[in-house]
Amino acid sequence: MLANAEDRMKKSMDSLSKEFSKVRTGQANPAVLESVFVDYYGTATAIPQVAAVTAPDPRTLAVTPWEKTMLVPITKAILASNLGLNPQAEGSMIRIVLPPLTEERRKELAKLCKNIAEEARVAVRNIRRDTNDSLKKQAKDESLSQDQEKKLQEQIQKLTDKYIAKVDELYATKEKEILTV
Repeated sequence: MLANAEDRMKKSMDSLSKEFSKVRTGQANPAVLESVFVDYYGTATAIPQVAAVTAPDPRTLAVTPWEKTMLVPITKAILASNLGLNPQAEGSMIRIVLPPLTEERRKELAKLCKNIAEEARVAVRNIRRDTNDSLKKQAKDESLSQDQEKKLQEQIQKLTDKYIAKVDELYATKEKEILTV
């Protein structure tokens, strides 16, 4: 039961890391385009699945579609994505020069990261609650003594504290990354 709770908390941390990677910082990061979808033969498909996305330098993203016919749809999808990016088609690739972040935009992104971190904290607490409920049910069915239940609840609380601290640490790192000019 404890191992299951820890496994679920690890998955929450993985999800948090993935969400943070999508948030744009001052550096070009190909993960920014993972949440942008393009129509690929009638199916909404993420850009990294239909093109190679690279960061040739810290301020530029290069998108090279595997099919030349996808050049225009990818450009339109990036423009419609609300990421504030301006793609420019150059031959068989799309170049995206990232504009420098304004102080106001940096604060908005930091706020967004704070909300994402809070969602992760809530997820970890929900896992704790579910595990504690299951412990109480086992104690009620008398397959677990009260002493065992208390001991397991303390271990679950320690596990929860550990993962909440990890969330806070990841958030602090991402916030510093965003606010650094």
